[in-house]
Amino acid sequence: MLRPMKLLFRWLLSATALLAVAHLYSGVQVKSFSAALIAAFVIGLFNTLLRPVLVLLTLPVTIVTLGLFLFVINATMFWLASASLTGFQVDGFGAALLGSLLYSVLGLLIDSALRQLFPGK
Repeated sequence: MLRPMKLLFRWLLSATALLAVAHLYSGVQVKSFSAALIAAFVIGLFNTLLRPVLVLLTLPVTIVTLGLFLFVINATMFWLASASLTGFQVDGFGAALLGSLLYSVLGLLIDSALRQLFPGK
């Protein structure tokens, strides 16, 4: 389990990453930092609750595509978050796919930085 300070940093950095994605790619729009905070929370919530169920349900397709279908699941979580929020908009599934890829890469960088800041568990 993440320590509260690490969790707070991860949330703030994830919201910043979402703003960076919106700045780098015009297919994703975020109106404000508060909208990015809410969107980062909702994306994290969807990835925690819905993604494991979708991965399990689509396991045969994921195996046949050698794991590439996981990109579709990530894009679906990204797109679903934008569909359920105001202030965070994705211009279609292709934009969700590219936006989720950029967001995932930034998430990997965030995880790496947090491992350096908060060593141990």
